[in-house]
Amino acid sequence: MGKDTNKVVQENNIQLTVGLNADRTPVKIEWEASDSQNGPEECKAMLVSLFDKAHKDTLKIDLWTLEMQVNEMDRFMYQTLRGLADTYYRATNNQQLSNDFMRFVQYFGEKTETLPKK
Repeated sequence: MGKDTNKVVQENNIQLTVGLNADRTPVKIEWEASDSQNGPEECKAMLVSLFDKAHKDTLKIDLWTLEMQVNEMDRFMYQTLRGLADTYYRATNNQQLSNDFMRFVQYFGEKTETLPKK
């Protein structure tokens, strides 16, 4: 018999800690993986998307700190979009839509000046 690929053989945790100011605005975001040797690491923004198994709906948490600059958000969004295009291709093998997605990512990168214009 073959391996049971759905059997859980190990668990890891990712912990997110969000520090809020008196207005409940994020001022500090830290994340830590249970198998990390480094301890908590600070970041300026996070985007979390979860696809709910039962309801077939996407749950999202999008947070950024007050110190996140617009040019940093542009870079963050460009890199996220680029990663999403790659993930979409790897998950679906749909080359045509993936290429269309990447054309938009290129456009976004140029418009935000994250990438030099061609």
